[in-house]
Amino acid sequence: MTMSAELHVTRERADAIAAPPASARLRRYARPALGLLLPLGLALFWELWVWLGYSNGRLVPPPTKIFATVMELAKSGELTRHITATVSRVAAGFGLGVVAGTVLGAISGYWGLARQLLDPTVQALRAIPSIAWVPLFILWLGIFETSKIALIAVGVFFPVYLGVMGAILAVDRKIVEVGRIFRLSGPAMIRRILLPAVLPAYVVALRVGLGLGWMFVVAAEFMGASEGLGYLLIDGQQLGKPAQIVAAIVIFAILGKTTDWLIEVATAPLLRWQDAFGRQSGAA
Repeated sequence: MTMSAELHVTRERADAIAAPPASARLRRYARPALGLLLPLGLALFWELWVWLGYSNGRLVPPPTKIFATVMELAKSGELTRHITATVSRVAAGFGLGVVAGTVLGAISGYWGLARQLLDPTVQALRAIPSIAWVPLFILWLGIFETSKIALIAVGVFFPVYLGVMGAILAVDRKIVEVGRIFRLSGPAMIRRILLPAVLPAYVVALRVGLGLGWMFVVAAEFMGASEGLGYLLIDGQQLGKPAQIVAAIVIFAILGKTTDWLIEVATAPLLRWQDAFGRQSGAA
């Protein structure tokens, strides 16, 4: 009888530890809502400001007019077509830029001679403004999809390259010495020491590269595109449709935040081992 009672108490304690308290669950769901307070508050303020007559809302339309424009584009099917074109370009350019930046950044960070050969040229190319690549890519690759994807890949490449190379160079020398003491082979050293040490900075580099990818896609879609959110911006400017311009900007913001969140969620299981201040403050 005593043993069963103790077993029951032990189970209750285990359930209490396993199940997070209601307040913790509430904080977890409330955290994303806090991020919406500022944009929703600004939108509500501007809506009231126009409604009260302090502004005519011609150049900066109120949220209701922007929403009506988005719904009109969605009903005609144009919105889906433009979003699909832009997202596919960003995805292709991001993939190419990440592969190239990761490979060259890892080579430059791990091998000193390669860094001396590659890094000065890469740093010089990084200083070239994005718009300067446009006429060259049009001349080389034409005005169609290849030049647009190449421009986005260039924008993604540099932060990924710098993030990977810098993270490898910043790995604690003592940790590497421990690996050498245990006589780890080259692949084992990379897998067990360098990769975990580099991963947090690599995730940040991916997020920065993705942000630049969304910025470069606008410049890419200025190169004679007939579809895409960048085309919506140009079309709204030429036809004098400020609501369409702001709607495209808002959609850019939503897509950019969503893809950034996807990277954060996808890489979170790989960073569970971190005992960092950010995790403590995020859990509080």
